[in-house]
Amino acid sequence: MRFLDGKPEYDLTYNDVFMAPNRSSVSSRTEVDLTSTDGLATPLPIVVANMTAISGRRMAETMARRGGIAILPQDIPTDVVAAQIAKVKAAHPIFETPIRVVVGSTVGEAMALIPKRAHGVAVVVEDGKPVGIVSPAEFEGVDRFTQVQEVMTGDLTVVGTNATPSEVFDRLSARHQKVALVTDADDALVGLMTSKGALRSSLYEPALDPSGSLMVGTAIGINGDVAARARRLLDAGTDVLVVDTAHGHQERMIVAVSAVRDARDAYEAETGRRVVVVAGNVVTSRAVDDLVHAGADVLKVGVGPGAMCTTRMQTGVGRPQFSAVLECALAASALGKSVWADGGVRYPRDVALALAAGAGSVMIGSWFAGTYESTGPLLSDHQGRQYKESFGMASARAVRSRTREDSPFDRARKALFEEGISSSRMYLDPDRPGVEDLLDWITSGVRSACTYAGARTLDQYHEQAVVGVQSTAGYDEGRPLHASW
Repeated sequence: MRFLDGKPEYDLTYNDVFMAPNRSSVSSRTEVDLTSTDGLATPLPIVVANMTAISGRRMAETMARRGGIAILPQDIPTDVVAAQIAKVKAAHPIFETPIRVVVGSTVGEAMALIPKRAHGVAVVVEDGKPVGIVSPAEFEGVDRFTQVQEVMTGDLTVVGTNATPSEVFDRLSARHQKVALVTDADDALVGLMTSKGALRSSLYEPALDPSGSLMVGTAIGINGDVAARARRLLDAGTDVLVVDTAHGHQERMIVAVSAVRDARDAYEAETGRRVVVVAGNVVTSRAVDDLVHAGADVLKVGVGPGAMCTTRMQTGVGRPQFSAVLECALAASALGKSVWADGGVRYPRDVALALAAGAGSVMIGSWFAGTYESTGPLLSDHQGRQYKESFGMASARAVRSRTREDSPFDRARKALFEEGISSSRMYLDPDRPGVEDLLDWITSGVRSACTYAGARTLDQYHEQAVVGVQSTAGYDEGRPLHASW
């Protein structure tokens, strides 16, 4: 990447910069390969942040099916994380995981489960075989204690596990239905596919481990027996270990990264399976150098840009994110490593600019909080607008969860030191209520950015991108108007 008129002497946020177009021979967005350059080589350079309010099994499955990867939070007990990893690995890599209810389930039970997935239906099963589907449309005017078998739709489109996305789409179009149920040779329910899901399956490749299962990562803190927790997570099948703390450039972090690296190396020697170690958060080249020499393969870059983070306002510590990514990516590349740009992205343009600056992947948190797949319950405000609650990982709410095994006195004392928002409403965008909807928007923007740069791969994109500096007025000029002036 180079600057259009020379690199300025001050640091820059994503809003401060724009990308100038190059002469390009790339005629279509479909010519662009978005495989990440961080050593994981996931089909999409998108990572879901390890935030308790966002990243769980549903998010991990959905993200991996579309080519990215989610990182499960560090606050969850190891045995619970291991169970979540097992479920993600057992999920079908192509077909979506269905919501199952039995014939005797009530409408109220089904209503509580359906918002957990974006496909909007629950499958009624008997002895593991599908006998009907229900959706909110069947629930209007029906008592919540009514059994689903009384209101379910029995007219089903059923396909086998060898059905291609185009075949599923054609079947659904011919029958004027939106959901196809997938069954095995014994007619047992395996998954489902919507017509939109069929289209996406032809455009996205899943992120798979060497055995063909969906990829998923896990986070580890820097306190306690870090090596032992790392080994348990490795044995559970995690594909990435993220050593995570707000201030990544500290002695305890360096010791923790070394311990995780040693545990990973021992595991690799025994199994032959390579697992990437990520460490952060940092914003300087010196921190990159120290953590790489401690054993990190990828550095997580960002202090203070996240929507739930109050660090900069409370402490004055942090750095404008575009410059932090640019400097850290350059330092990591010189050592044969890569970075994740963590935080501060609010539009597809920000993802594109982070990749132009050299990020191997971009980590997204709060932007994904307001989706069906995030971990929290779906709530509604007094106007009927749907939202999820989100909170920062250094907030009092997160600290309470992280210190649940401490004494009441120690927990109360630690709760005094809060950095981050403990409760925020993240509203679902009616046009993009699912994380896949946001991925469509993001990848469309990033692919277009690559065509403007004349790049077919992200390596080419970083090499060829030309970035300029703009004023606040320049940024505002590029914002669309949703109503006339």
